[in-house]
Amino acid sequence: MWAIGSETKARKHILRSPFFWKLYAGYVVLIVLCASIVSLMVVKTVERAALGEIEGSLRAQAALLEELAASALAGREEESLQRRLRRLRQSLGTRLTVIRRNGAVIADSDGKPEAVDDHSRRPEIEAARARGEGVAVRMSTTVKKPMMYLALPVEAEGETLGFVRASLPLTAIEERLSSLRRVIWAGAALTALLALIPGFAVAHRLVAPLVSMTQAAQAIAAGAYDERVAPRRRDELGRLGRAFNLMAAQLQSRVGTIAAERNRLAAILTSMVEGVIAVDRSENVIHMNTVAARLLGADREESIGHPIWEIARRHEISQALTDVLRSGEGGGRELRFTAGAEEKTLEVRLSPLRDAAGRVTGAIMVLHDISDLKRLEGMRREFVANVSHEIKTPVTAIRALVETLAEDREMAPETRERFLSKLSGQATRLSALVGDLLTLSRLESGEERYARERLDLRALIEEVAERLEGAGRAKGLVFSLALSPQPLEVDADREALTQAISNLVDNAVKYTDAGGKVSVCLERYRDRAVLEVTDTGVGIPAQHLDRIFERFYTVDRSRSRERGGTGLGLAIVKHVALAHGGSVRVESTPGVGSKFKLVLPLAGAPSAAAPAES
Repeated sequence: MWAIGSETKARKHILRSPFFWKLYAGYVVLIVLCASIVSLMVVKTVERAALGEIEGSLRAQAALLEELAASALAGREEESLQRRLRRLRQSLGTRLTVIRRNGAVIADSDGKPEAVDDHSRRPEIEAARARGEGVAVRMSTTVKKPMMYLALPVEAEGETLGFVRASLPLTAIEERLSSLRRVIWAGAALTALLALIPGFAVAHRLVAPLVSMTQAAQAIAAGAYDERVAPRRRDELGRLGRAFNLMAAQLQSRVGTIAAERNRLAAILTSMVEGVIAVDRSENVIHMNTVAARLLGADREESIGHPIWEIARRHEISQALTDVLRSGEGGGRELRFTAGAEEKTLEVRLSPLRDAAGRVTGAIMVLHDISDLKRLEGMRREFVANVSHEIKTPVTAIRALVETLAEDREMAPETRERFLSKLSGQATRLSALVGDLLTLSRLESGEERYARERLDLRALIEEVAERLEGAGRAKGLVFSLALSPQPLEVDADREALTQAISNLVDNAVKYTDAGGKVSVCLERYRDRAVLEVTDTGVGIPAQHLDRIFERFYTVDRSRSRERGGTGLGLAIVKHVALAHGGSVRVESTPGVGSKFKLVLPLAGAPSAAAPAES
């Protein structure tokens, strides 16, 4: 069982595997120990057998000597016995001794009998006297060597005449035993050595699948989830390999599912308009999407792993997460703060993160920037207040005039005419106000559908100028018109564009006092038509220029009412310009006058913002 495509690599790793050498070392120790025990047992058995054989040999030689010694112990042929013992010593290599019953030595193959002391107290003699045979291993006092002795009694007619003894030096015995031991130990060593070769193969075969699975596990841990092993065995290791492959396949499937879910979640969090921040139990950031990083003014990548109180520029945000981690309860709140010159309002939703045991392991915060909603809500309230106020004024005036006319039936004709004239003026103002409101509402809601057609702006401006020039001259204004000599065609809605131009020219006439000048200029700049309406009226202070195109915004509300303004004309101009791909802007100096510039793309040109000053 080997990793697919990695057999050679696995073989190289086996020889570097500590487990392989531990297993093989254990096998070696076992073989050596078993061989040693068996060899020791064999040596001991052979030693016992050899000693028994030597002892039997000594017994046989002693029995042979017993017949020769019987006549000598009876008092005959003592001298001839000594010679015979010497000859036997040369042929047998064994020391032979004949001893009388009283312990006196009468013949000895290794020395003179008269020089040998009393042997009656020798252990082998005492044992032979007591048991009929005596064996002893001891240091010889005669030849000064360790010897093995075997003694037998010599009897005649039921009477012990003496003893015969055969002996060998232990050095000779030990030489024989050492030779046997060497043979046995050499055979055991050769057997153990031969057993280690198949042991190496067995250990290699056992460890190879484990090394293969280890390499596959390391590859999977490194991210190669398609790594597998090839089980070729039917034993437990084969089943382990198949179980490993099944585990790897399930892990790959689950990791793929987790990765897909993570990518899906990351895509969702990235595409959210809300900011999302997740922290762990230690308040370290574990996730932050781009929106949250922008709201906090932080770097998303560098924020991961850092405490939230280091990342968040607002103490309220880090404190809110701290409260959730401590209490384990979510909630919501609004945070208001100033970012530069802009007021920010964040709607914050908090929730704790829990593990499988229900313990709080972190918290998640969702930040929703509702600054625009709050601003729009304020604008809505302001719009409602302005509409209510603007409508209430003419309605109140109309009601008062009608009530006066109804109650005073004897009113003088000239007074009645004056009241009716005021009533007509207020009704006209109310009608204009309602009409402008309806027009602006349609523009802002997108319900207005423009019937675009190819128009020559020169003809449209001449029509508007002709209609309003009379009102300007009636106020004593100098009215001038300067149009491009070439046609300037645009694709636009005639009615909407006429209303926008009329509002600009009408405002110039209304807010310019007698003796002033109103000029209308139309020219081409690249692929744009630029309409400039300039007056020498009251002008607009700089602090009002950014808001002049808002609904109902007027610089001087009382003067606007006096001149019949509704506060919606410039808002309509802005929406018409944007709807046609153009723009509008204003330049003004109080007491000097104002210049409104309406820029529209010519027919066939792309919609874009206004060009640079011409």
